[in-house]
Amino acid sequence: MSDASPRFPFPYQPYSIQEQFMESLYSALDQGKIGIFESPTGTGKSLSLICGALSWLRDEEERKRQEAAVLLADPGVSPHTQPSSASRDSPHSPSEPGWITDFVQKKAERDLVNKLKEEELRRKRREERLEQIRHNTGLRYTMKRKKSDEDLEAVQLLQRSQEMMTSEGGGLEDREEEELIVAEYESDDDTKKQQNSYDDEDDDLEEEHVTKIYYCSRTHSQLSQFVHEVQKSPFGKDTRLVSLASRQNLCINEEVRRLGSVQLINERCMEMHKNKHSERKAPEDEEPRKRRGPRKAVCPFSSPPALQTLRDQALAQVRDIEQLVTLAKQNRACPYYGGRLAIPAAQLVVLPYQTLLHESTRRASGIKLKDQIVIIDEAHNLIDTITCIHSALVTGAQLCCAHSQLTQYMERYRSRLKAKNLMYIKQILYVLESLVRVLGGKVGQNPNTQVVTEPGTELQSINNFLFKAQIDNINLFKVQRYYEKSMISRKLSGFVEKFQGGAVQPTNKENRSTAGLERFLQSIRAGGAPEVPSPDQTGAMEDGQPGMASPMMQIEGFLFALTNANKDGRVVLHRQGSLAQSNLKFLMLNPAVHFSTVLQQCRAVIIAGGTMQPVADFKEQLLLSAGVGPERIAVFSCGHVIPPNNILPIILCSGPSGQQLEFTYQKRDTPHMMDETGRILSNLCNVVPGGVVCFFPSYEYEKRVHAHWEQTGLLARLSAKKKIFQEPKKASQVEQVLVEYSRCIQRCSPSAGPLTGALLFSVVGGKMSEGINFSDELGRCVVMVGMPYPNIKSPELQEKMAYLDKTMPRVGGVSPGKALIENLCMKAVNQSIGRAIRHRGDYASVLLLDQRYSRAGPLSKLPQWIRSSTQVQPCFGPAFAALRKFFMEKKTLSKS
Repeated sequence: MSDASPRFPFPYQPYSIQEQFMESLYSALDQGKIGIFESPTGTGKSLSLICGALSWLRDEEERKRQEAAVLLADPGVSPHTQPSSASRDSPHSPSEPGWITDFVQKKAERDLVNKLKEEELRRKRREERLEQIRHNTGLRYTMKRKKSDEDLEAVQLLQRSQEMMTSEGGGLEDREEEELIVAEYESDDDTKKQQNSYDDEDDDLEEEHVTKIYYCSRTHSQLSQFVHEVQKSPFGKDTRLVSLASRQNLCINEEVRRLGSVQLINERCMEMHKNKHSERKAPEDEEPRKRRGPRKAVCPFSSPPALQTLRDQALAQVRDIEQLVTLAKQNRACPYYGGRLAIPAAQLVVLPYQTLLHESTRRASGIKLKDQIVIIDEAHNLIDTITCIHSALVTGAQLCCAHSQLTQYMERYRSRLKAKNLMYIKQILYVLESLVRVLGGKVGQNPNTQVVTEPGTELQSINNFLFKAQIDNINLFKVQRYYEKSMISRKLSGFVEKFQGGAVQPTNKENRSTAGLERFLQSIRAGGAPEVPSPDQTGAMEDGQPGMASPMMQIEGFLFALTNANKDGRVVLHRQGSLAQSNLKFLMLNPAVHFSTVLQQCRAVIIAGGTMQPVADFKEQLLLSAGVGPERIAVFSCGHVIPPNNILPIILCSGPSGQQLEFTYQKRDTPHMMDETGRILSNLCNVVPGGVVCFFPSYEYEKRVHAHWEQTGLLARLSAKKKIFQEPKKASQVEQVLVEYSRCIQRCSPSAGPLTGALLFSVVGGKMSEGINFSDELGRCVVMVGMPYPNIKSPELQEKMAYLDKTMPRVGGVSPGKALIENLCMKAVNQSIGRAIRHRGDYASVLLLDQRYSRAGPLSKLPQWIRSSTQVQPCFGPAFAALRKFFMEKKTLSKS
């Protein structure tokens, strides 16, 4: 380890920009700032984040220890301030005697001393408790398990006697359905129930949270890569780290994993977790009538002693998700709940940022943000992510299916449901029927055959939509509370699974039934055993994909979204073709309203990424809109570690034949424009070694250009120079294409034949525009065809523009709506062109094919390290000469 930067331990001699990054990061954390940090990929951003943030955490813990030591040594001395005699003698105000001022100051000092003493006492207690847990002194759990075993024996004895009494009848089936019936519900107006005994126990056992850093990124693979960087850093042996992930990634119960669907896995896990608590909390004086029935399924990996052991071992050594799962299997303990138990004592919590940004998920995971640090990495899409998390979409097919299933549920258990439950279920049925009606359909009929009236797209405010649907008289906040407390969505899903004979199986259009609703209605009228329609019977499930037994969970999310403030969102009514194809979408317009909780509770928040330009969006839409003052915002942006002569960015305004390059929607489909693009690529393939990655604005346009080149013979000429690959639409095929592309480049060399590499056609915003490294020979040139502006005719985008124009100030004479369009375009461009340069010794050229890039607006929104080297070339000749010279020099250097 190098000692070149003693303040920031580093595994090697850091670059100067890394030292600047860590200094700025440390300062932002220390001052409680909201920081926007940009450091290009290949500059060691992850390691800079680790060493800078953990250095601050180390110093913060040391500062607290020193303050506590001062207090313990001399309780009368304040570690923060020691007022001089002069200041004590001076009056607090002209109207107050000196003795009052002296009294107030001494009282403030005593209060501060007492507070610090309490903090030190709590810290010692926490450490003692952690030590006790780590030495496996779980006596309380042992006693609790013994008592639980005794209770279980009594329950099993009672079950056996009841089974003997009901062996000749159908009583067993009735008892199996007991868990499908919603419990007696108390509304908001009633007195709240007392907390269950197991909740009290969990509260007693919960530790106080230490000061910690929550590190968030987009994908599990990015999180694992970050954890590996922590392991290699100087802090790898001393940091208490825990990795959080979804149940789908962490579950080790094969019975649950076999369900496939994320929603089904979550529901089954939560049901088993609830069963574990319900067995433990059963009061001794409970009537035998309510204790009857078979034992409910409990996860075998949820034993408290095993979870505590896993928790201790997880904190003892830095592990990524895969290593945590391996450890959990060895201990036969659930890594999902074991990881959550480790959060309070952890110093660094690594998690996907969807978990942190969604309040109910954050609360359920046990994440507490008060006075903590949050670092959101790969945050270039943060605004879109928050918007998507809090938006919701439901189809007409899902609404009809849920209405059918809930009606059946109510009819079967009507005699066993309490009055309040029946009232809320009828309210939900009324809401579902109203939503179907507003789409132009009717419940009780097949949505696939219902042709909607007045097709088209319509946008409405939340209040207007509620009035239009005639549900403005329904208190959606109470309905939301009922959903949460009764868990009706899970009950309904279990009910559907039971009468479908198991989980939903993948189907296709050929074997998909269209008579599910009719059969259901017939079964209700006949009074026989119900046949529950599934989402695939109403056309709501994608072919070959496992689906949920009931779509009520998606509908629940949509109804929750309608409780947002009227000004913060819009409802999009999309009617087309049949009712099954029509849908309702809630569009979140103000992501700041949900991000503000994070900003207000945390001590500091760092938003980091390799490409954060343009940062104006983050400031205006996320920070200033959430009430953050400009003085609390800190912006840091650094250059790249590569030498300036290792990158050649060129804005090309015209092609080889003199055709002006302007890929507007009206001009880009002309044969002249497509032919000119082909000529440019053909010339590039003559001078660029290795791989060329060409980005098109959309899959549709890439397909159109490919077909045109195939017809004109240009594609064959390109294929003679470089082997051509196309980005697939299916994510499962991306890896195979990349492997073949890489192998082709490795095999092809100037001495191996006519082929000198490969040409990859990709799409902006596609699978290969983010998170893929085209380093070294894989990406010696990146070509951007046109400017990938979003569809300005989209109703959702037009509504977003109108909202920004109404709520945001104009900057530089440009309306916020127009600025949004350009910012979305340039963010996509910056992400795509950043795929090539991945480390200090790398080199590549970037070719932007559109004269509009030369305008002041788009040019200013390129990353600074690219913008400073960018050449604007009006003609193709000088640009081609510059490219040929660039690669000839690199070839000469590589030989030498």
